[in-house]
Amino acid sequence: MKFTPFGIKNQEFNKSVRGYDKDEVKAFLEKLSDEFERLQQENEKLKAEIERNEDQIKEFRRIEKNLQNAMLNATESTTKAIDSAKKQTALMIKEAELKAAQLIEKAKESANSIRDSVLKLREEKKLLVSRIKAMIDTQASLLEFNVENIETKKVHKKEVVKEPVKKVDQSEINVDDILEKLL
Repeated sequence: MKFTPFGIKNQEFNKSVRGYDKDEVKAFLEKLSDEFERLQQENEKLKAEIERNEDQIKEFRRIEKNLQNAMLNATESTTKAIDSAKKQTALMIKEAELKAAQLIEKAKESANSIRDSVLKLREEKKLLVSRIKAMIDTQASLLEFNVENIETKKVHKKEVVKEPVKKVDQSEINVDDILEKLL
């Protein structure tokens, strides 16, 4: 049987010859009704508080779940960012190594080209020196021939030479000294 404050107040009892004092029963029932009403109100308050607490617990669980998801997302994002940074760093290192290898290869090619140019210039210098020596030798021979020719003509004409023409000795001409001065 479900009791209510109103039901307790209005409860009727059968009368008997030696029954309870009606006023006393009524007073007791009145007090019981008041106490029951107070307990019922307190029970309603507690139910409302429990409901609020359950709502708060649901909200806290939702917040906790969101925080866990956020932490998981942050962890995943951090892991992805770290992985991405590692990949990017590795790519940058590979690019730098590739560029360095290309620069080294270009430097080697340039050095080989310069070495080849130097060797070619040395060969050209040797050839040029040989040609100049040959030209100097030819000119010295021509000069000697011209001097001899002049002397021969003078002897034939019997001219008196105020100053004798000095004969050029080819051994006196140092071709290497001349080339050194020219180069």
